Amino acid sequence: MVSTHFKRIIVINVCFFLFATGGFSQEKDKHVEVALRLIGHQILLKSNDSTSRVLPLTRDKNQYRIQFESNLLFNPDSLVSIVNKVVKQTKIAKNYIVEVEQCETNEVVYSFEMDVLKKSDIIPCKGRVLPKSCYSVLFTIIDHNIEKGVNSNLTPQDYLLIILLVILLLLVMLYFKKRSNSNNNNPNIISLGAYLFDKKNTKLIINNQEIELTSKEADLLLLLFDAANTTVNRDVILNTVWGDEGDYIGRTVDVFISKLRKKLEFDSKLKIVNVRGVGYKLITND
Repeated sequence: MVSTHFKRIIVINVCFFLFATGGFSQEKDKHVEVALRLIGHQILLKSNDSTSRVLPLTRDKNQYRIQFESNLLFNPDSLVSIVNKVVKQTKIAKNYIVEVEQCETNEVVYSFEMDVLKKSDIIPCKGRVLPKSCYSVLFTIIDHNIEKGVNSNLTPQDYLLIILLVILLLLVMLYFKKRSNSNNNNPNIISLGAYLFDKKNTKLIINNQEIELTSKEADLLLLLFDAANTTVNRDVILNTVWGDEGDYIGRTVDVFISKLRKKLEFDSKLKIVNVRGVGYKLITND
């Protein structure tokens, strides 16, 4: 029972973790796309084009493609300035490569690389103006944490959430481990199928729910459990559970057996069967 409940909690937390980090990742992606569209609009304005549109962005892993509705006149100096300014303001990358690709030939006609962490840049052909034509701009994020296999879309807040979730999972594991050990070391707790049978407090426990037993129900269940998978004679049941009380009638055992069956119905593998003319048998997997 504890194991099943523990697995359920783990699944819930993992699903929450995936949902949370996935949500943050999508939010970061949108932030990057907005920044790149801003770069596209600034490029159009620098080309003295205030009417053409920036077409929808396309993406291949960490590479984004900025496309334009009309032909452009490219000035590499302006391109470098625009990209670096927007990237610095929006903080979408620390190490990136920008390439200008000619639409018809797919030839890269200009490119540069920036690495903020190393405080270095590779910017060729300053001052050279590219002829007016159809171009697309490729923006590739190559931050160092990506190269090491870590998702660059995660912010410090994301990592804090991950740490908190890991701590939560560890606490849950510790709680159920202690609870399981406590139950295993308690002589009054009996494992009965999917239930825990607390014979001292006369109750059954399943899925964190407690089912109260009367003292007679607890005594009857304990007698059947001690002789599990073997038949207990009706007279033995009456003498052991009711003794000389003299307050029972012929169908007393049947009534209490019926009550126990109802309280054990959450585990279909536990059965109390009637051995006609003899008595009753508790059947367990064990």
